Amino acid sequence: MPMTRPVTTALAAALCLLTAACGGSSDDDRTSTTATGDSKSGYPVTLDNCGRSETFRKDPSRVVVMNGASVAEVSTLLALGLQDRIVANQQSYGMSEVSGRAAAIKALPTGDIELNEAYDIPREAMIGLRPDLVLSVTTYGFDEKNGFATREQLEQVGANSYVSPQGCDDDPSRMTVADSYRLLRDMGKIFQVGDKAEKLIAASEENIAAVSEKVRGKKKPKVMVLFSNMAMGGNDFSSVLSKGIVNDILAKAGGSNAFEDASRTTFADLSKEKVAATDVDALVVIGYNDPDPAAYAEKLLEEFPQWPAAENNTYVTLSDSMYLGPSNDRAVEEIARMLHPEAF
Repeated sequence: MPMTRPVTTALAAALCLLTAACGGSSDDDRTSTTATGDSKSGYPVTLDNCGRSETFRKDPSRVVVMNGASVAEVSTLLALGLQDRIVANQQSYGMSEVSGRAAAIKALPTGDIELNEAYDIPREAMIGLRPDLVLSVTTYGFDEKNGFATREQLEQVGANSYVSPQGCDDDPSRMTVADSYRLLRDMGKIFQVGDKAEKLIAASEENIAAVSEKVRGKKKPKVMVLFSNMAMGGNDFSSVLSKGIVNDILAKAGGSNAFEDASRTTFADLSKEKVAATDVDALVVIGYNDPDPAAYAEKLLEEFPQWPAAENNTYVTLSDSMYLGPSNDRAVEEIARMLHPEAF
């Protein structure tokens, strides 16, 4: 899917959901939370988010979820049972590893907004929605020069704002699964559903630990992770992921990224020759509104028959579980079963 520059920027930012070479993201204090005030209501709650203090004095009831080519934020709200708080959602991939999630996202209100050239909510439309909380994947969604409402402008109309983990510096290359848990915890604190957030986190950690134990000590196959039918740069293979949460997911599943050293940034913009010269043991193809990512995977295996992946027909198609969000344990298990079927 060819992407315009604004969408490419938004997607790359959102892929902090997806990318994982996060050096110490779990220790990153750029998003921290303190709660003070009425012990009965739990409010006010203050979040230090990207160097900005956000104080929530009540339960948000008019939430706007910006696009950013992400589903992490809307999926997190759904996982916490907060869908009734959303007055406008622009996030959708059209598919999910979680049964019913894609349909639930599709059923959410969109606010009937005419999106701008960056495929997101322009300033005037945002103010007209009368939000009390606006969620953005990165600071890009609050950039005035791109036609968006700034965090200061939102504050003036009584709206809080929130930038997702690793979105402060718009660098998804450092993201890990720990950032998915931080997003859950932050939303749990903002909406006073912290117990539910902690249960989701504990279940995910338990699932991942069980899978990782099964594949402990095994050889780590080299995996190519890329989007199906999408162009992000000038070369034949520009949607190959090199850094980010995918690397953390692969490691937990007993694998490694075949192209981790091909780029210092999230994406590796690769020539066909570079791809052909690399041993690829397995494919993870991520569907982004692609109705048939498996067909794309099979096409790649035919194009590069010298790959071990082609010899063994080793691939899996995934979508939102490979991103920042509440379902990374699904991706870890699916990939581990593909790479190490004998362990299950």
